[in-house]
Formats: sequence, structure tokens, C-alpha cells
Amino acid sequence: MKKIISKANKISGKPLIPGDKSISHRGLILGALASGTSEVIDILEGEDVQSTAACLQKLGVEITKSGNKTFIKGIGDKKSFNNDLVLDCGNSGTTMRVMMGVLAGMPVNATLTGDASLVKRPMKRVSAPLLEMGANFKLTNENFAPLVVTGSKLHAINYDLKIASAQIKTAIIMAAINAQGTTTITGEIGSRDHTERLLPHFGVDIDVSENKISIKGNQSLKANIVKVPGDPSTAAFWIGAASILPGSTLELENISLNPTRIGFIYALQRMGADIKTEITSSHPEPVGKITVKYSGLNGCFISKEEVPSLIDEIPLIAVLATQAHGVTEVRGAEELRVKESDRLQAVATNLEAMGCEIEIFPDGFRINGPQKLNGAEIQTFNDHRIAMAFTIAGLVAENQTTIFDAECVAVSYPNFYETLTELTK
Repeated sequence: MKKIISKANKISGKPLIPGDKSISHRGLILGALASGTSEVIDILEGEDVQSTAACLQKLGVEITKSGNKTFIKGIGDKKSFNNDLVLDCGNSGTTMRVMMGVLAGMPVNATLTGDASLVKRPMKRVSAPLLEMGANFKLTNENFAPLVVTGSKLHAINYDLKIASAQIKTAIIMAAINAQGTTTITGEIGSRDHTERLLPHFGVDIDVSENKISIKGNQSLKANIVKVPGDPSTAAFWIGAASILPGSTLELENISLNPTRIGFIYALQRMGADIKTEITSSHPEPVGKITVKYSGLNGCFISKEEVPSLIDEIPLIAVLATQAHGVTEVRGAEELRVKESDRLQAVATNLEAMGCEIEIFPDGFRINGPQKLNGAEIQTFNDHRIAMAFTIAGLVAENQTTIFDAECVAVSYPNFYETLTELTK
């Protein structure tokens, strides 16, 4: 499917933002492990979350829906799943990596696989700490899916995390719940912290400080209710568009304002964007309102330390940088090379197609703005965030922009283009 995007005068409205993808995944998985029936409200209906649900159902977890509520009947203390299965994780790295941690200490034998993109993404970074805990994995070419996990008895470890990845961190935490002893994680633990916030909500004792996470083994989860707020990484596309289209105004409600997720908002405010936030509830996640009014942007520097809190929004930041005055530079973002696509290369390829000059580094980019964008044919590389970021680019470009393989937005935002139509009326 391709979409034709034309230059817009402004965007305005109060769009309903789909449920947070990270929280949706975790609500399903924690509910599946708990005793009793958990309820997840306003779960994201995107393809990645559906992959997690499908894997859990194949393992024998009963998942039903009624309206905006999803009910998960957990396995509880029996801690056993169906066996000898092939679990298709689709395009979802979160599904595969977190399930590696979940299954590592379970009496199960399963093969985890995925689509053509997912089987090219590195998995040794997840299996390595789990192997130290006594897990049993067999990876394709020692780094990729399809991979086989054979559950075994796990023991606690002290692990110094070298990559600021919430997926790796969560896999270790989930394995630690079934391990003997207390596991500690140090190092790069400042990535999104939804797992750490939700586990106490499900009755799990976890100690989190600025420099260390500690979790005792052999713990049980108790069912609970999770209300999923709007995804700030999804809201970011409209926030960004409103910041570069004169006359735009935007109001967003029920958005996750978790500080590990809103580095994008902080960065845009530093660039001069007129963005205001208000927290309306705080347990187990801070949630609130965002209002945006157009304001011209200036370039800024985004450091390695900031990257974990805005990793998903960096392709969009590159687009916004073309409209900002001065130099915008992002460094320390080499993790983008191993996402659904090589996102740094995808950004460079498509901005250059639109006539933009961009300097690419192994870990980031530099753009001197403002630069005039011309409509072009955009290659999404079947990456939802590239498709949406360059749709926003199309709103400020001269002449029409064509987004190829635009259906990939269904991974995280199935109604993206319908919402775009409403906001640009």
C-alpha cells in the first residue's frame, strides 16, 4: 500500500492516542504469569501486541476481550505452559526478547521465530545474561532467531548491563523472578522502566535505585488491573507536526508521562517548542495532558545519555531538524542500526531523496537547518516509525510525497492515516 502526502497548512484537534505499546506487552505477559484473572484496559490493537497475545495463547494462556477490556487468566503458581511449540513473534522484538526471559526458567521447550526483519535482529545480547543464569538457548548462527529455549533451573547473577535496552533489562528481570537467590542489575539501567513500575502492581518485590535493580527469586505474581495510557512515542508524531506547521494547536489527554519516555518532549522544549504537560494521575505510571502550539524551532545537541528516553523518536527528530534554525546533532544512537530497519541509514536515504543535506555518523547524524524539503518517493523499509516520520516530512515538503509500504504503520498505530486526515482538515 502506498500513501500520497500533500503539504499541509496546519494541524489541529484532540486526537485519541492508541494505548502504549510497551505497557500493553507487559500487561499481557505479567497477567499471564499471575494467579487469577488480570484486566488490561485500552490495550493497543497493533500487530506487535497481537503477536505477544498470540504467543501467550499458544502457550495455553486464556485471553478474552470485551469492549476495551482484555482479560488474561494467568497460570499462577503452577508455572507451566504448553510444550514443544513454535511461537511466531511477528515483527516484535519486545515479544521475542521478553519471552526469552519468561520461558528460560519454565518447564518448556519452544522455538521463537519471527518475520524477515526480526530474524535479522541480534538476540545474543539477551541470551548472554540468561545463559549466565543457567538458561539453555540455541540460536541461529549464535545470534539470531529462529532460536530454541529449553527451560531449566536458574540461579541469580550480578549483571553489569552494557546496552541501555529495556528489552534486555526486562528479560533478565523476568528470568530472575524464577531464579534461586537475588539478582542484581547495574550499568546502563536508565532505559524505560515500565517493568519495574508494573511488577509491584502485580505483587512482586523489586528494589530499584538510580544505580541498581535487585529482585528476589521464586516470587509469585497476583492478578491486577492495568489501564493503558496513550503512547507518548505515538503522540510524538502529532507533537512534532504541530511544532513545525504555523498556526497548529494540539491537545492530548491520557498520555503516559513516564520520565523515561518523554525525552522527546524535553528535547523539543529545548529547541523552543511550546509544549506544556500536566500530570493527572501517577500510579503505577504518571499519566496526563499535553498541549502544543506552533513555535519555531532551533537546533540542539542530543547526547548519548538522552538517547534511551527518546530512542523511538530519533527519526522524527531528524525530520524536525530540517525545519529548525541552526545545527541539530544526535550522538550515541548506534542502537538504531539494529531496530526494525537500520533507522539511521533509512533517515539518511529518505532525507537525501527529499533534497536534504545530512551528515551521518555510526551513532547519529548532524543536520544544519532550515532546509527546504521536496516531495519524494519514500522507502519505509517496512519500518513503522520511518513511515510515520516521513509522513510528517511530507506535510512540509513542496509537491507530493509518496510513502511506499505504508501499511507497516499497523505495527503500532493502525489508524495513523485516518487520524492524519482528521487533523489536517
